[in-house]
Amino acid sequence: MLRLALVPVFLVVLVRGEDAWALLVLAVASLTDFLDGYLARRFGQITRLGQLLDPAADRLYIFAALLGLAWRDLVPWWIVLVIVGRDVFLLGLGVILANHGFGPLPVHQLGKVATFCLFYALPMIMLGEAFPAVSWWSLPLGWAFGIWGAFLYWWAGIIYAVEAARVIRLPRAIQPVPSDTLED
Repeated sequence: MLRLALVPVFLVVLVRGEDAWALLVLAVASLTDFLDGYLARRFGQITRLGQLLDPAADRLYIFAALLGLAWRDLVPWWIVLVIVGRDVFLLGLGVILANHGFGPLPVHQLGKVATFCLFYALPMIMLGEAFPAVSWWSLPLGWAFGIWGAFLYWWAGIIYAVEAARVIRLPRAIQPVPSDTLED
C-alpha cells in the first residue's frame, strides 16, 4: 500500500523537476516492493490481492515516470503512446478472454524482461537529469534500455495475443448442457 501511496508523490516531484527526490521516492518504492515480495514468499502470505496490486503498482510507476518525463519534454510523447498503447491492447485482450470465460494469461518471461528494461531505462534518464556529471553515460544507457524495452513490450504483447487466440480456440473439456435442452 505504501508503494501505491507513493505514486502521486513520485509524479509530483518528477514534474517539478526535483529528479533527485523523485529517484529517492522511486528507490523507497522499489525497496518496499522487494521486501513485500520477499516476505510474502518467505512466510507463505501470497494473496490474490497482492498478485493483482503488485503489477498494477509497477504499471503506475512506469506511467508516472513516462508522463512526468514527457511533461518536461525529456522523452517524446510517442514513446508514452507506444508503451501505454501496449497496455491498452492487453486490457482489451483481457476483456476478450473474460468474455470467453478465461482469466488472465500467465506472465510471459519476455514481458518480465521488457518491464525490467523500462524499470531500468526511466530511472537512468532521471539520473542523467538529476546529476548532469553522469549524463554522458546514463542518458545513452537509459535510452538504449528504453527503446529496447518498448520493442520487447510489444513483442510480448503479440505473444500474449497469439496465446489468447490459441486458448479461445481450444475446445472445452466439458461443455455444460443448457437446462432448456434437457429432456424429461
